[in-house]
Parts: sequence; structure tokens; C-alpha cells
Amino acid sequence: MTPELKARLEQETRSHKIVLFMKGNALFPQCGFSARALQLLQPLGQVHTVDVLADPEIRQGIKDFTNWPTIPQIFINGQFVGGSDILMELAERGELADLVAGKSPA
Repeated sequence: MTPELKARLEQETRSHKIVLFMKGNALFPQCGFSARALQLLQPLGQVHTVDVLADPEIRQGIKDFTNWPTIPQIFINGQFVGGSDILMELAERGELADLVAGKSPA
């Protein structure tokens, strides 16, 4: 990963409360996992989406940045959370809203 790409990803993930690296965009998700992640996040606030299909460098770069092999990837308050499966677990346990609010899980 180039230093420029790393800086770009750091800036992207820190500039918004909720960032979703996804296949497609908020208006037209291109995979079910991305759509599900978006559906879970939207009620909690504005979701900044990054379409990894539009930029191959970002698509691979975000995987290298997080050492996580799949898309979507979710960042909340500048911290990497995981993929849609982790997001679902947090939502099911009632911890997702607290995470977005900056509270520690109980």
C-alpha cells in the first residue's frame, strides 16, 4: 500500500462518524451484505459510504489497511469494527447504538 493511499484511508475513516466501505452506494447497494450493513447503520446517523467497486485501489487497499479480507467494512468513530456479520452481532446484542454514541458496551 502506498503512503498516499494509507493517508487517504486514514482521512476517510476519521472524517465521518460512520464510514461504510461497500459494494455499490447508499442508493444502489451491489451486494446483500453491503445492503444489510447499510440498513443497520442508517437509523443511527449519517452513513458515509465508499463504493469499492468504483476504485480497485480502494477495494484492495481497505483490505490491506484493516487486514480484513471481505467487504463491507465498517468504521465507527474512526475505529474499525469489522464486517456485516460483526455489525449484526452488535445490533442483536443491543450494542451498536452505544458504539455509535461513543459508549462502551456493558
